[in-house]
Amino acid sequence: MESNTKDRELLLTRTLNAPVDLVWEVWTNPEHIANWWGPNGFTNTINKMDLEPGGEWNLVMHSPDGVDFKNRSIFKEVIINKKIVYEHDSSPKFIATITFEEQGDKTLLTWHMLFESREQFIQVVKTFGADEGLKQNVAKLEVYLQNQQS
Repeated sequence: MESNTKDRELLLTRTLNAPVDLVWEVWTNPEHIANWWGPNGFTNTINKMDLEPGGEWNLVMHSPDGVDFKNRSIFKEVIINKKIVYEHDSSPKFIATITFEEQGDKTLLTWHMLFESREQFIQVVKTFGADEGLKQNVAKLEVYLQNQQS
């Protein structure tokens, strides 16, 4: 029996104009990710990023209006240059799966977020604009990648 989770997930795919090893590097190195993570206007402090199964990722997202959002995640799966799965432990809880598919000198990025319930998903999209925030996050990643290559 197949379960349908479409009513509680966000999915974004984007072909990035950068090789997979560079995309992986800016996604997994705290010094890089701090520069592009989060919606427009946000800055970040990465306190810990232990990129291995069972490892913790602790970061604080600083909003433009001065509110700090503490985030704690646990990495579940890490396959170099291919896949990252983490469980976002702070509220809202979700599991994120990011895949990196080499396409010559470009990378197909697939970002999937699965929330605990449909109600939680609706609240996160309505209250925090998570759908738009994810798009902004990937757009910031694209710009950051361009700057790394120039």
